[in-house]
Amino acid sequence: MTGFEIGLFSVLAILVLIYAGLYVPVALGLVSFISVWLLRGTLEAPIYLLTLAASNSLEDYIFGVIPLFVLMGLLVSECELGRDIYEVANYALRRLKGGLGVATVAANAAFAAITGVSIASAAVFTRVSVPEMLRFGYQPRFAVGVVAGSSVLGMLIPPSVMLIIYALITEQSVADLFTAGIVPGILLSLAYAVAIVGMAHFLPDYVGGQSREQQAIAQSKMSLKKITSKTVPIVMLVLLVLGGIYGGFFTPTEAGAVGALGALIIAFLRRKLDRGALWRVLVETGHITASILMLIVAATMYSRMLALSGLPNDLGEWILQAEIGLYGILAIYVLILILMGTVLDTTSIILIMVPLFLPIMDPYGINLVWFGIVTIVGAEIGLLTPPLGIACYVIKATLADDDRISLFDIFAGAFPFAVIMLLVLILLILFPGLSLVLV
Repeated sequence: MTGFEIGLFSVLAILVLIYAGLYVPVALGLVSFISVWLLRGTLEAPIYLLTLAASNSLEDYIFGVIPLFVLMGLLVSECELGRDIYEVANYALRRLKGGLGVATVAANAAFAAITGVSIASAAVFTRVSVPEMLRFGYQPRFAVGVVAGSSVLGMLIPPSVMLIIYALITEQSVADLFTAGIVPGILLSLAYAVAIVGMAHFLPDYVGGQSREQQAIAQSKMSLKKITSKTVPIVMLVLLVLGGIYGGFFTPTEAGAVGALGALIIAFLRRKLDRGALWRVLVETGHITASILMLIVAATMYSRMLALSGLPNDLGEWILQAEIGLYGILAIYVLILILMGTVLDTTSIILIMVPLFLPIMDPYGINLVWFGIVTIVGAEIGLLTPPLGIACYVIKATLADDDRISLFDIFAGAFPFAVIMLLVLILLILFPGLSLVLV
């Protein structure tokens, strides 16, 4: 077989193995190993590639940013800052129709600015906001849909682990990608808020409502001292991490360390972190970090195998000859991102798709920071789509004891927010300046 044929069959083989249920890093590594063996005709070549990928892709100092930001996110989740954000947002928006839904979006956006992990957001706000929304008369499907939709903001609003991974594999500035994620993150949050208010006015039966007694409870006073005590730790942590990066005081890796230390101090001061909780956080950090790093090693093998096969260059020439233009290529790219999102997590999608499409996009001279935002938002849509919308499964697992809400209800509730994400993505593609205005 030619290099092009081996490369093409490798892509198909990876998809088949993943759909069959094989662990994604194993599928990527196994297919890459066999493909390089076929391309070079010797067993030494794939063995050398494996050792090279494992050493070169992980020995870089910048990779320390992954476990540090994951640790910070889990510590923040453990010390219940998400609950505090939600209570303040709920109080501020108490008079707005659909206010609890908008409060959930606002709180998730603020929480995303100190965690960067969507799964943590989904778990926290399922416990915090869903019971409150049900208590105040909102429909279960709407309540879980709002949480599912707004939880993906953690992937976009800095500091985002996904933006860090994209920066590492494309050799772009983490600070530039963080900056580029701010406006799209705010835009998506506002789009969600407008949609929720619109649904509350025009589809009241779908959203649900509050009785007068419930409204009186929701409008109870919150003292300035209480508001301050709940918001100051969050504001300080955001200023410490993002202010340090944008101000040039820290590298992203150093900011991750400072942020993790800050979250640890806050957790101890709030007396939310005993020995058992700290051990759980450290173990979960290890599990998440190991799974991401295994994916990165396997994806490094995969991208180098693709380069050896010549598939990206040949595919790029074929697309150029087809004359479908930049927007045609982007339409295909986004469609594939969404389809892959039905079975893969966001990290896997980024590590598989970006090395394949970067050579194709290169002749158009696109801005790779903007392309990163498009990639993240496109991949995020998959978090809300069946059969493997990870955010929806996290919500269901967190609501394990609530038989009123089925997995179908969660996916159905999340669907309008997936559509909103797609519309925002189209805006970001048509107007790249939205992503690059602050860079």
